[in-house]
Amino acid sequence: MTATAPRSTPGTAPDRAARTPGRDVVDSPRNPWWLVAAGPAAVVVAILAVLAAGAFSGAFEALTGFADPGAISRWGLPVSTVLTELAISLTIGSLVLAACVLPAGVPLRRALGVAGAASATWAVLTVVQTVLRYSVLSSMPVSSIGFGDQIAAFVTQISLGRSLLGVVIIAALTSACALAVRTPTGALWTALLAISALAFQANTGHTAGAASHELAISSMFLHLGGAALWIGGLGVLAIVRLRGGLDRTSFASSVSRYSSIAGWSFVAVAVSGVANAWIRVGGLDGLSTDYGVLVLAKVGLMVVLGALGFAHRELVVRRLQGVGPAAARGGTRAGASDEARPARRTKGTADGVAAADEDSPAAASARATTASGGTTTAGGSAVGQKKGTASARTAVAPAAEKAATWLFWRLVAVELLVMGAVSGVAVALGSTAPPIPDEPIALPTPAELVTGHPLPPEPDLGRWFTEWRWDLLPAFACVAALVVYLRWVRRLARRGDKWPVGRTISWCIGIVILFWVTNGGPAMYGHVLFSAHMVQHMVLAMVVPIFLVLAAPVTLLVRAVPVRKDGSRGPREWVLALVTSKWGQFFANPVVAAVNFAGSMIVFYYTPAFELALTTYVGHLAMLLHFTLAGYLFANALIGIDPGPHRPGWPQRLLLLFATMAFHAFFGVALTTGTALLVPEWFGLLGHDWGITAIADQQRGGGVAWGIGELPTLSLAIIVAIMWSRSDDREARRRDRRVDQVGDVEMDEYNEMLAKMAERDAKD
Repeated sequence: MTATAPRSTPGTAPDRAARTPGRDVVDSPRNPWWLVAAGPAAVVVAILAVLAAGAFSGAFEALTGFADPGAISRWGLPVSTVLTELAISLTIGSLVLAACVLPAGVPLRRALGVAGAASATWAVLTVVQTVLRYSVLSSMPVSSIGFGDQIAAFVTQISLGRSLLGVVIIAALTSACALAVRTPTGALWTALLAISALAFQANTGHTAGAASHELAISSMFLHLGGAALWIGGLGVLAIVRLRGGLDRTSFASSVSRYSSIAGWSFVAVAVSGVANAWIRVGGLDGLSTDYGVLVLAKVGLMVVLGALGFAHRELVVRRLQGVGPAAARGGTRAGASDEARPARRTKGTADGVAAADEDSPAAASARATTASGGTTTAGGSAVGQKKGTASARTAVAPAAEKAATWLFWRLVAVELLVMGAVSGVAVALGSTAPPIPDEPIALPTPAELVTGHPLPPEPDLGRWFTEWRWDLLPAFACVAALVVYLRWVRRLARRGDKWPVGRTISWCIGIVILFWVTNGGPAMYGHVLFSAHMVQHMVLAMVVPIFLVLAAPVTLLVRAVPVRKDGSRGPREWVLALVTSKWGQFFANPVVAAVNFAGSMIVFYYTPAFELALTTYVGHLAMLLHFTLAGYLFANALIGIDPGPHRPGWPQRLLLLFATMAFHAFFGVALTTGTALLVPEWFGLLGHDWGITAIADQQRGGGVAWGIGELPTLSLAIIVAIMWSRSDDREARRRDRRVDQVGDVEMDEYNEMLAKMAERDAKD
């Protein structure tokens, strides 16, 4: 039996797309009803879950002894909250996918459109949430007389109201920006704008009065961010695919990239959830309370989500990645019809998954060929058994891809429903009273009044390494940086490339020190002693950067991460774009880096920036980031291996180093001899009964800046000298090789010049 390939009718969609140059061609898959209904069903499940969990814990019942704000406010608030969080997830997920996952063209535009609509919904729902929240807090029904005037005062005079108003403004701006931008760069800036709203969001709820305030805020921020990327990323990927915004090749690559994001998001949500529960449950006895039962329910749902994510990775992503090469090899061996050839020539991520629809004429013809025993081609010509077998191999790839795709969407549908349930339980959990109440300390000490923490014991050498104050965001960043670096090194080793062991050791040492200085003794005592704070500063700016720079992370990134060819931007593209940008080149310039390194100390300590870093968590994080980055840029200008700015000669580098360190020593001397206490309302009111006075401790901190800073300076000078010597040796070897190949041209020209001069002298 002879199989024939039907011709496409002129004027059909494929024909028009083929005749329209420059047009984005995507396939519009036939969407099963259960997949289309999965998104709305997830929203319904979230609402039902929050109502059921609230009914179980009694969190939404009227409080005894207080006026009832009404059932609409009490039950409408959790519903509006869960809808708001889903809108936040869609917003951040779509923007991050547009910036880092989806290819340019139709997928990027579809994701930005979803972000614009989701963020507008976010703004409207936050307004509703604000109204209902004030109604519940004030025990006033929304219809009460004077409610409008009071809520106006709430959003302008009360910190919680101002935070919610800030969220509304940011959400509205995010919507406008998402609809206006059309590039990954614009999507990234818009994503950063949306993520900034999470800082306001994390400062509400149980975190406001927690005893471990910084840990509560950091864990909540990490929890919200991880959940938004996880839930929103999956939802947006489904929406873009359902609307025909992803062809099969782009779909496979996008799923693979999202899988990595989802894995890190799961870890972030799990770690931050454990931290939140540890703060509020207090122990195993707390798990028997209503709050504890909801925690266990959320943990169970998280385990289910983790299993679904593992199934995605093992059963779907690997299959989609493996189909492409097989399809490409089969197409090369077997030949193709006119309709199938363009699909096999299409190159995309995930190693070229076939772009042709499994229901296209070419695919149907291939299936008919396989069924007939492999003796005919799509054009109807008789061929040998060998060519028919190759055609059978070609038909296997679309079939395997179709099976993997359908499995993926079934898992997505279930996962979205479970995510909706998790969101609902989480909102009810946030409205339920925890076993450890969020109440102010009854009889606070002076240190607790000023810092919010009890005064630590008197420091000694051992306590610098045994006392810990956990800061979840820096800790998570350190662990992630260590894991990613080691995975890249392993990737190089698996393909036979070598990476210097010394660089790996240098990175590990730098990250371990960074982890300790942001969570250990320097973090604990740096909050109450100026001298300890200066130790933290010196280590961040002068010790950690040396190890990180010598590890050459940008060079490793360029070697380990492949180039993307579909217009999307991954870690490689973003880092190289930053390094080669005008702003990146400006701040990495050796002179600018030195001025920033030395001058920022004056700006920081003699302006309100120091007080802001002590009194606010955002200011504290900004301080950590600035000192580490300023030190990295300065060290990279002197001893850097990575691609970067034009570095001066070795003598100029030593001169720049000593000039900067002279200014650094001047700063230390100024602190040592100074008699005015910096931030006296902080360091002067802690009331510790051990150690020296605050001004004496500040003068000791000046000695730390002057004395301890000399050791990293000496290390930098030695490293520069060693690299200078090695550079001269390499140059000498290059010159020797050139002399061996073509002779000593420079010496010959010099001797010829001397001979001519001698000849002229002889004539004279």
